[in-house]
Amino acid sequence: MPTGAESVVRALEDEDVPFAFGIPGTHTIELYDALARSSRVKPILVTDEQSASFMADGVWRASGRLGCAALVPGAGLTHALSGIAEAFLDTIPMLVLSCGVRRDTGMAFQLHDIDQVALARPITKGVLQPAHGADLYRTVREACRIARAGVPGPVMVEVPAELYLLAHEGDAAPALSLGAPPPQPPPELVERAAALLARARRPLLYLGFGARGADVVALAETLEAPVATTIHGKGVFPESHPLALWPGFGDAAPPFARAVAHECDATLAIGCRFGEVATGSYGARPRRPLIHVDIGQTALERNVDTDLAIVSDAGAFVDALLARLTHRPIDVAMRAAIRDGHAAVERAWREKAGTTSVTPNALLDSLQRRFGPATIYTADSGNGTFLAMECLRLERAGHFLAPVDYSCMGYSIPAAIGAKLARPETPCVALTGDGAFLMTGLELLTAASHEVAIAVIVLRDHELAQIAQLQSLALGRKSASQLPNYDLEQLCGGVGVQYLRLDRDVEIADVVDLAAGITERGGPVVVDVAIDYSQKTYFTKGVVKTNFGRLPWADRLRFVLRALGRRVSAARRPQPVR
Repeated sequence: MPTGAESVVRALEDEDVPFAFGIPGTHTIELYDALARSSRVKPILVTDEQSASFMADGVWRASGRLGCAALVPGAGLTHALSGIAEAFLDTIPMLVLSCGVRRDTGMAFQLHDIDQVALARPITKGVLQPAHGADLYRTVREACRIARAGVPGPVMVEVPAELYLLAHEGDAAPALSLGAPPPQPPPELVERAAALLARARRPLLYLGFGARGADVVALAETLEAPVATTIHGKGVFPESHPLALWPGFGDAAPPFARAVAHECDATLAIGCRFGEVATGSYGARPRRPLIHVDIGQTALERNVDTDLAIVSDAGAFVDALLARLTHRPIDVAMRAAIRDGHAAVERAWREKAGTTSVTPNALLDSLQRRFGPATIYTADSGNGTFLAMECLRLERAGHFLAPVDYSCMGYSIPAAIGAKLARPETPCVALTGDGAFLMTGLELLTAASHEVAIAVIVLRDHELAQIAQLQSLALGRKSASQLPNYDLEQLCGGVGVQYLRLDRDVEIADVVDLAAGITERGGPVVVDVAIDYSQKTYFTKGVVKTNFGRLPWADRLRFVLRALGRRVSAARRPQPVR
């Protein structure tokens, strides 16, 4: 007779789940024993369960295979909640295999005993609770199906500890529901969309991560439409294409992108939600008529006024629409405006390069040239995400992994480990701030012990850069955003990871080449970068402008006078003698 743990592992194998991330505990020793005997599911010991959920997230974003967080009751789940919530808001499928306390003893006040269902329900697509050992195989497979179906997201299975421990007669017949097929677009709505687009002089195509896999290049070229993406959707449309505009089109985008988008007289949005982060604090208002297509109803007709809302699989909609469109001639002037706009942005970045620290775009450009076009980049909450979003030029989806709607710090290093484990042949670079590094940086130990060859670029300015910049702009001073110093080199030595230091632009090419060489030989490396954040991102400036413009006039005046007063006071304050 199989044990419950063996049934669960067999379900993971049959669902092609490659890794189970977590920390074994009293309640899960049978599960981890069964995992140790599996040749197809590898258990990965993490230093903190928050990282387990981030790693599972990274596996799916990079490879399309389902990641699993295998958690002990109570503390394991509460530690992992941040990564589960990130997956929920960013629509990333994940299997949360959370053990429950024993139900067969009749005893109260058990170790780790909390209401896990109440915690998980708001941030998962569902919570499944198998009642008997024979139900485990079927329940785990059903959870995997639900996680992937429709609008993807995490699903939790709570397995009482005794079900892992005890043998049972046999697994119940799978009888798995295949679920509804991806929704197809109603032909009459496709006709209406085609008619609206035909009447537009120049439509804007706005793509989110949900548009991946659709033939968006053919769609953009047929419509001769400039293409903006969400942050999460970066790479869904190849950014070397002459119609690639920017990751965004509102106040958080550069002037040329705003100007091109403003000239559009219709918007076709596919696989996006017009969320706060993607739109730069709702600073991107699409030109109407707006056609909004998404695989689920939830995002439609919520944050923006929509003229035509269509629930559909993105690929099916694009294929149906292309059959009804007439190919437009190339708009030479618009393509020139996009080309010249990108060139002007890059020229401005180069002109602002300093000599005493590292310029972000110079660093990211060198990383792209040395690591190659197939590289997966992971970013962290804050400046790392926005710099990478603006400076990197990516050709495909699944190569920019960032915490967007939940925007949880500490994401990039564990997500990079998950991505590299899932795609071992693909270079992987983690971009993390020095504050975010303090949250999950010890996962370098996990990378070293499993020989996960990632390059971790620590963008180090000794403060929480994004918040410090907002404080400086809006408040005229910084508060509780300066970080205490720490010895990154010694920390790397302590966990067995090679360390490199990068202080100035003239060193970039050599240091990046050394880092790439270390990863090519199969080991992780950390690059300690003295980053220059003096030039704010378009995103930061746009968000400040948008939010300031929403304040009542009296509060705008109060903000300005307070900030000016503090700057004047700081300038008059005697400087310490060194």
